[in-house]
Amino acid sequence: MQWYVYIAKAGSGYYYVGISPNPKERIVRHNIGLGSQMARQHGSFILLYISSPFPNKSEARKREVQLKKWGREKKEKLIKGEWK
Repeated sequence: MQWYVYIAKAGSGYYYVGISPNPKERIVRHNIGLGSQMARQHGSFILLYISSPFPNKSEARKREVQLKKWGREKKEKLIKGEWK
């Protein structure tokens, strides 16, 4: 199964970074209250970025951890395609 890293923006302006084999479905789950606690606290989400596929959950998790350490500016550049 392939996994993806995604970045979504909450109604509060917060960027949420997560992993899923189906990011679009995961955002739907976040938006109906079935996502993480953090997601429920920040309101509805808009999907802004989906990575290239990773061969497994472990590799996707490594990238997720890396992106979570990035600041807002760097995440915005990734979303715009200006950063890898």
